Amino acid sequence: MLPTDGYLLDNRRAEAGERFAALATLFDPSTFRHLERCGVGPGWRCWEVGAGGTSVISWLAKKVGPTGKVVATDIDTAWISSAARPPVEVRRHDVATDDPPEEGFDLVHARLVLLHVPDRERALRSMVRALRPGGRLLIEDADPGLQPLPCPDAHGPEQHLADRLRQAVRRLLGDRGADLAYGRTLPRLLREAGLRHVEADGYFPVASPACDALESATVRLVRDALVKAGLATDEEIDRHLANIATGTLDLATAPMISAWGRTA
Repeated sequence: MLPTDGYLLDNRRAEAGERFAALATLFDPSTFRHLERCGVGPGWRCWEVGAGGTSVISWLAKKVGPTGKVVATDIDTAWISSAARPPVEVRRHDVATDDPPEEGFDLVHARLVLLHVPDRERALRSMVRALRPGGRLLIEDADPGLQPLPCPDAHGPEQHLADRLRQAVRRLLGDRGADLAYGRTLPRLLREAGLRHVEADGYFPVASPACDALESATVRLVRDALVKAGLATDEEIDRHLANIATGTLDLATAPMISAWGRTA
């Protein structure tokens, strides 16, 4: 993740915990399906990059068992420190600037990390370098450019306001270096990094309580930045939050692109 002076979605805020919970509800089933396909099992050594929350760490720990190892890293480990018990090791680490914490991993996984990292190319090289021969890499990142609307069925003023505020949030992310078309590039980037048997798919929820929770937490998290940049008023944000609370907006997420491959 980016340092908190540049990363818009500040993990030190209470809303970050709400976001992690919503993201886990929305995307863990898809992530776990891909990890199962990678073959994670007893004795595997795994690196969870930019872990954020604990749901994926806990799942991996159960899979690798006492003979395996899960190294969970993030630039801010406050939300994952509670998971630091065997087989999990928690380390503060910036994938954009630091060398891999170890090498010889059977699996390296990152979700919603690289699109925020300034030097994505270096970070990706670092993750590939950390793999053993035949090791698996799974990268999952959003691609807001593929589906930019939180309300694809924008049939009223509430939906149009939601769409406008989402565009404002994405403008802030882009201004801080996020690549909002990164997900679609992952298959090519993994092949260019030397991985074999590269595949990818996409997934995005269209409407659920977790989508509402994610939207509400995100808007509250970036509220001050939106107002300061002149992209929204407090009144508009209050109105949008009230609209979310009705449960009638059918809020979608950006598509999550998952790409995976293995080293030679």
